[in-house]
Amino acid sequence: MKTFAERAEEIREKCRLVRKYALEMTVEVEGGVHFGPAFSIVEIIGALYFDIMKLDPENPRWEDRDRFILSKGHGCATLYPALALAGFFPVEDLKQYGANGSFLGMHPGMNMDYGIEASTGSLGQGLSIGAGVALAGKINKKDYRTFVLIGNGESNEGQIWECALAAAQYGLNNLVAILDDNGMQCDHEANTIIDMGDLAEKWRAFGWAVEEIDGHDVEQLLYVLAENRMPKNKPLMVIARTLKGKGVSVAEDNNDWHHLHFVTQEMCDLAMKDLV
Repeated sequence: MKTFAERAEEIREKCRLVRKYALEMTVEVEGGVHFGPAFSIVEIIGALYFDIMKLDPENPRWEDRDRFILSKGHGCATLYPALALAGFFPVEDLKQYGANGSFLGMHPGMNMDYGIEASTGSLGQGLSIGAGVALAGKINKKDYRTFVLIGNGESNEGQIWECALAAAQYGLNNLVAILDDNGMQCDHEANTIIDMGDLAEKWRAFGWAVEEIDGHDVEQLLYVLAENRMPKNKPLMVIARTLKGKGVSVAEDNNDWHHLHFVTQEMCDLAMKDLV
């Protein structure tokens, strides 16, 4: 059995590969990619797919699997390499990103055979999907957990807060929402658009258990996402403080990298220097 330190180190190494593959798969693809929002969530998705979640890539429709829904679907440049490294499809298939008819669209399209649980990208909807999946698990007496990753800009959406109330009302203690709190939206700093104030207190007021962590600290992620940390009668919100564009120095905290319409080989080579 691996030690806690060994588990964390393995995740960190795979997260480096996720960033590397994300860069490689998007070079010279028409339409671009959301690097900033993708790279802020690498460690979160890495902890889930490479350690925390119960999955069987050989049987992707396994009824007892844990579910993951990327509500901020524009961060899929991280999701796809993670799915490949977790064994849902060959890494070579990442070259299909953005191609006409590919299952690797610029926002996720539901394809359960490849581990993509929901079509997302219309912001605000993913948490409601996840709550429905979690409620179904309760009704069917299944013990799987449902994880939903939302963005801080997305948290301006009213549907998020309607779902927050409903999830607490139904006592969905099999639902984990993770907030990628990178402080930025596509146009500007998040608090200059709508200042959400104390998010932890807001979620507690809506009936959720709340944990606040460094979203790039793998050990913290492993600790708070462990199954034995789940509350007894309410859903869990993990507020993960992150850095937009994390891991690539030219992209870190640089909103010009929120959405790159075209990634040149030169840009890729520059960014890759941080990942060798």
